[in-house]
Amino acid sequence: MIENTIEAWHKVVEAKDAAGLDNILAENVVFHSPVVHTPQEGKSITKLYLTAALHVLNNDTFKYLREVISGNNAVLEFSTVIEGITINGVDMISWGADGRITDFKVMVRPLKAINLVHRMMGEMLQKIK
Repeated sequence: MIENTIEAWHKVVEAKDAAGLDNILAENVVFHSPVVHTPQEGKSITKLYLTAALHVLNNDTFKYLREVISGNNAVLEFSTVIEGITINGVDMISWGADGRITDFKVMVRPLKAINLVHRMMGEMLQKIK
């Protein structure tokens, strides 16, 4: 059982620890990408997307700006700069009684950032598949 899901998530992000995702994702987790119109269901595809995001978004400018946590839900606002474009977004995370993440939704703005993230995530997914 995970004591604090958001603390565990922050540790994965800080360490860029893709392997650590195995411990915090539920088997039936659903991932909602800002650029893919259908929810991605299951641990393996969610891990693939989050691993790519750890490489693409999580650079030396990445930081969480604020968190809102209520019960088993959290909204974490983030900012990062890639290729001179400031990307602003939120991670919306829900978890079950065991502390494992059951739903992960990412929303990104502005449009220029979405297009950049779409291209870079596509390139990274091809590398890690």
